[in-house]
Amino acid sequence: MTEPRYDVIAIGNAIVDIIASCSEELIDELQLNRGGMTLLDEARAEELYAAMPPAREISGGSAANTLAGLSTLGLQCAFIGQVANDRLGKVFAHDMRATGIDFDTPMREGEPATGRCLIFVTPDGERTMNTFLGAGQFLPAESISEDLIASSAILYLEGYLWDPEEPRKAMRRAIEVARRGGRKVAFTASESFVIERHGDDFRQMLDDGVIDILFVNEHELATLTGLNDFEAGVAAVAAKVPVLVATRSEKGAIAIAHGERAEVKAEPVDKVIDTTGAGDQFAAGFLSGFAKGEPLDKCLKRGAITAAEVISHYGPRPEADLKALIAEQLG
Repeated sequence: MTEPRYDVIAIGNAIVDIIASCSEELIDELQLNRGGMTLLDEARAEELYAAMPPAREISGGSAANTLAGLSTLGLQCAFIGQVANDRLGKVFAHDMRATGIDFDTPMREGEPATGRCLIFVTPDGERTMNTFLGAGQFLPAESISEDLIASSAILYLEGYLWDPEEPRKAMRRAIEVARRGGRKVAFTASESFVIERHGDDFRQMLDDGVIDILFVNEHELATLTGLNDFEAGVAAVAAKVPVLVATRSEKGAIAIAHGERAEVKAEPVDKVIDTTGAGDQFAAGFLSGFAKGEPLDKCLKRGAITAAEVISHYGPRPEADLKALIAEQLG
């Protein structure tokens, strides 16, 4: 097996986040799914955008956010995702490359526009996400370069992108290439509604042994297993995947790798500003240690540190020096 060029290659939604602070009353007035993620058509996206308070634009997308954290931590990363040849598409491409991430997927001409996620953040820091996938739904299987996939130690897949047919085919092809090349496949479930729609696919992949690392939160775990008891759900899934990482918000997280279990408490935060990207950055922290072969408890601690950093400010990507934070807290 050749030495990998990249530590992590991710396939995910190419989305620009549009984030605004709002009142609880506005969430009710707009009939939003508080604290969840809802897929929108373009008309509804325009309607919600018009109703938003003053907002800021920050490139996002779950897997892309994770790569931003990994790149900040010094790992070599590449991204595969679809944008349109429009203003937001150029913003997204610039932000990825400026973060040190290789991103060479050709822009798509014509409609639909580049995807966007309208994020309403209430005073308690809870984010309510409303996503128009746009061009991201049309990532073709032929965009998957076998040489590129085979050049990465870890292939990281975003569950959100499993919903549209074209990118689902692209990710299935990428899994085949990675497995054939002896690379690791990591998968993040993303959201319970995705599991409700495609749980049979995810459970089959676990049964088939094609997922090496699975990231879920406790709600996704319950949806995946049909078990409300957290420990029962952990036991059911851990038997089918080499590495399971399950996050529990303020209750911390656990990981089980080849029968070894480790746990971590949530890092204290003076004030939760915006929970957008918490799971994405936890995955970044964990993978930054895992890729280096660090012990399981240290991988979890890295995840807790990076998640705490991102919820202390607006936006889904790190602003502080993550390397310095981890060096200070891990020694």
